[in-house]
Amino acid sequence: MVYWLAIIGMICWGIAPIFAKMGLGHANPMAALVLRTLMAAGMVTAWVGVSGSLGQVKQIPLNSWMLLGIEAILAALIGDLAYYAAIKRGEVSVVTVIMASSPLVTMICAILFFGEQITAYKLIGASFVILGIILIM
Repeated sequence: MVYWLAIIGMICWGIAPIFAKMGLGHANPMAALVLRTLMAAGMVTAWVGVSGSLGQVKQIPLNSWMLLGIEAILAALIGDLAYYAAIKRGEVSVVTVIMASSPLVTMICAILFFGEQITAYKLIGASFVILGIILIM
């Protein structure tokens, strides 16, 4: 099940930039990000309301709210705005490969902050990602 969900996410993330590039043709990246965020927030809010899980949102501890807020600022605000600005100005195929390299940053941070182990497989995988970025540029 996990792999099917990941494949669905991969397909959606692979198709979405095409629509973003087309939609950004006559739109400012910040205005487009606001529109996209409002649409997504509305859909998620409706889903939470219909599923009856609003009570679970209220149970999230304040510390988690703060950490999730930082994640939102980094990923959903700054990261997505940079992504939209790059997609508007650049080749969507190049921008998305560079953006999809974010797990390299995550891997480095996980090693530094959580003490995760560096393995040969991680190093080989990271090397392939870096090589891929070099090849498309």
